Amino acid sequence: MSKDILKLKPESLWKNFYELTQIPRPSKKEEKVRAFLKKFGEDLGLETIVDEIGNVIIKKPATEGMESRKGIILQGHMDMVPQKNADTVHDFEKDPIDAYVDGEWVTAKGTTLGADNGMGVAATMAVLEATDIVHGPVEALITMDEETGMTGAENLKAGVLDGDILLNLDSEDEGELYIGCAGGIDTIGEFTYKADNAPEGMLAYKVSVKGLKGGHSGLDIHLGRGNANKITNVLLMKAAEKYGLRLAEISGGSLRNAIPRESFVTVVVPEGEKENFEAYIKEFKEIAQDEFKEADPGLEITIEEAEMPKKLIDDKTQKGLFDAVAGCPNGVIKMSESVEGIVETSTNLAIVKSDGKKIELCSLSRSLVDDDRDKIANEIKAVYEAAGAKARNEGAYPGWKPNPDSAILKEMKEIYNNKFGKVPEVKVIHAGLECGILGATYTNWDMISFGPTIRNPHSPNEMVKIDTVQMFYDFLLETLKHVPEK
Repeated sequence: MSKDILKLKPESLWKNFYELTQIPRPSKKEEKVRAFLKKFGEDLGLETIVDEIGNVIIKKPATEGMESRKGIILQGHMDMVPQKNADTVHDFEKDPIDAYVDGEWVTAKGTTLGADNGMGVAATMAVLEATDIVHGPVEALITMDEETGMTGAENLKAGVLDGDILLNLDSEDEGELYIGCAGGIDTIGEFTYKADNAPEGMLAYKVSVKGLKGGHSGLDIHLGRGNANKITNVLLMKAAEKYGLRLAEISGGSLRNAIPRESFVTVVVPEGEKENFEAYIKEFKEIAQDEFKEADPGLEITIEEAEMPKKLIDDKTQKGLFDAVAGCPNGVIKMSESVEGIVETSTNLAIVKSDGKKIELCSLSRSLVDDDRDKIANEIKAVYEAAGAKARNEGAYPGWKPNPDSAILKEMKEIYNNKFGKVPEVKVIHAGLECGILGATYTNWDMISFGPTIRNPHSPNEMVKIDTVQMFYDFLLETLKHVPEK
């Protein structure tokens, strides 16, 4: 860990971010960071609540003379995406993040950084502990398990918070104000199988697809990056047809909301096809690298001989798997007609993984239109079922309908222009912010989402641009100073 981070400005925000990097906080494993935040609020003498589901709420009274202003809720999430490179040794439940300054950016060594959403939480902490800033009533809402299910937002009870304006600090482009977001739904497919014995006269190989950029399956879905599950499936289908390949195990992707960067398979082929199969892998690699030379130039496909597996996935299940992955929609489905340049509907085949008894597939579909979200999820479900898998849709969450006439939006646009000499861009994001869910419970809230510039979230290349952190925090403080009267 580079202590140079502690020298960055604003010092209070970076200090808090540094402390967050020292606390393991993968989704659904937030016990340590929850305890840390609870102690933080209590040590400040502020009303601190941990609700039934595990969200942390901290309330700070208005500074003198600001009591009549509308209440502000500063909202972020305590969990982070646990992604690492295959050659990085790191236990996200025990080890701190090894963050460091790299020129104009802060990043981490071989893992996700946790700027998503550590930056928002650190800014909220800085506001709570500050004694030299002006603000009306402030409530911090730090939710749990945002990344894998938005569980905290889904289970937040009405009546706990008193404010009128929600500032979600979980966006990733400084100078942009988000006023709407996509909803999402998971589609799970499951093949169960009885493993076959490996026949005589076969050779075993481990084939790896890796080096892809991956990234956020909403924010980065339009960039044309390679999906490791899709690439691997094309490779396997052709090799099964040409060389009699049989699949023993597969592990592609690891998170439902990340574009899969890596896929690893163990396969067997007849001994007589050794040279042909190895030549095919080399040829396939060259074709795939050419296809993704612009969007994903780091793509690598490697092959190495392996120990003979004891069991293979049976032929029928193997064919069903190949058909399911091939037929599963992936990528941008439709661009928005009402918001220029914004993806309206997309889907990402995030996980394909076997465990010796079953194979699970997971797709996450997103849309600004809830009906279209459900439509694409049902199409994927039908594809899985037609291929012989059991399938279900689960975890649906709503989108956040834009309100271009928002009072706080008008105020923040003027504040930003006065402070930085330009009008911020007003956007809708193709990702699942918690605002849609929270706004369904607290229907009176006027909501805006903003944040510093973060690149490659949900991947080991995640980084946050240093100068935008100061701009983000200054903008936040200026907004708190100019909150309208009740």
